[in-house]
Amino acid sequence: MSDPLPSGCLITLDGIDGVGKSTQIQKLADRLRSMGREVALVRDPGSTEIGKRLRALLLDSDLNMHRRTEAMLFMASRCEMIEQTIRPALASGTVVISDRFLLANVVYQSVGGDVAADSLWEMGRIACGGLVPDLTLLLDLPVDVAWSRIEEQQDRMESRGPDYLSQVRDAFLRELSKTGGDSKIIDAAASVDTVAENISKVVREWFRCKRS
Repeated sequence: MSDPLPSGCLITLDGIDGVGKSTQIQKLADRLRSMGREVALVRDPGSTEIGKRLRALLLDSDLNMHRRTEAMLFMASRCEMIEQTIRPALASGTVVISDRFLLANVVYQSVGGDVAADSLWEMGRIACGGLVPDLTLLLDLPVDVAWSRIEEQQDRMESRGPDYLSQVRDAFLRELSKTGGDSKIIDAAASVDTVAENISKVVREWFRCKRS
């Protein structure tokens, strides 16, 4: 990746559980840092003290809650992360890479029909204060492959099973175009290094388009 990224970029990586987001986020961050860029990594939910506590409620507990309640807790965590971490980083020219963002919130909480996706988009954009990702990369993988990668100890979302995950994958593909910024689907079935190189190519091409 020879072209520098513009200052203050928000790049998000998303996809169903098991696609390898964490690995690819770290590889992208390492590549950008090797170019001399300042990079901040955030995790949605999380990355602030409030976010960490809400993450524990949302993913690491066995609490039963309505999907709308679940959605609002995710949004509260994201709101705090945006105001405490993301906006200051963007203002300083830092490239922010987020592990999930509003797209995941819409997808995971709309699947099952309790809350409409359009309502979640509307709620989420209010909670985000108008901030949208500059680029969303959706790592896509067949559910059977992704499910085989998920560790035995599952969080609240993963414990809903492969049928739920299949619906989530379909929803990701359906809702991706509504993120408010640019987006690209990345085939996550290739080797780790190949996926990382494909992500680098996409980011480079995206920046070239922004400069032209």
